Amino acid sequence: MSARFEEIDWRPTPMGDISLRRRRDPVSGEDVYEVKLGDEFLMSSLFTAGEIALTRLGLGKLPDSLPEDERIDVVVGGLGLGYTARAALDDVRVGSLIVVDALGEVIEWHRRGLVPLGAGLASDPRCRLVRGDFFAMARDSRGLDPEAPGRRFHAVLLDVDHSPRHVLHPSHAALYRPEGLRSLADRLHPGGVFALWSNDPPDEEFCAVLAEVFAETEARVVDFDNPLQGGTSANTVYLARKRVDTA
Repeated sequence: MSARFEEIDWRPTPMGDISLRRRRDPVSGEDVYEVKLGDEFLMSSLFTAGEIALTRLGLGKLPDSLPEDERIDVVVGGLGLGYTARAALDDVRVGSLIVVDALGEVIEWHRRGLVPLGAGLASDPRCRLVRGDFFAMARDSRGLDPEAPGRRFHAVLLDVDHSPRHVLHPSHAALYRPEGLRSLADRLHPGGVFALWSNDPPDEEFCAVLAEVFAETEARVVDFDNPLQGGTSANTVYLARKRVDTA
């Protein structure tokens, strides 16, 4: 039986001290993995419904059927504990997945198998873990694949900031304005989808900004059980689809 609490890793980073912790949940008896940045909790394996819904709702906006030789190319911004990426690889239509994370320490956790989903992600031939600043890459003309400048994707799924208003770093804020979203839309094929996770309720102002750039937009509320507080909690997934006839 594992110990009730363990700090698996701790590192100083330019964004603050990051730590990976594992604790035994007293109710379920299962191990819970948590990531903290400074004093702030970033993610927990106890709450993964929003991350998984981000992928399922985002990829659900794409056609169900594809030509026999065509597969979906996906980018995930933010690796975390890997639940968004894992859900993408579980979709049989996905042929390639790039996961961009600013922290090499997080990528290392997966490659070393320190988190439950790590070994599976790191060994999947469709998946490439890339260290990089997603926000800088999204606005750079070279785009989101360092090995193929200018490459376009069918879906971009983003789970980094708490919400468009509550960002982890001030440099992220520009993405959520019209100019930043237009740069991101340039990374998508016509008809491609941008999906964004948020811990806040739907934001009408941000929905209006999305609608300036994308042909189809919506905000979906994802409810999930919260055993710590009792009852249910909710996240928001923003969905935006690029115009099909866009060059």
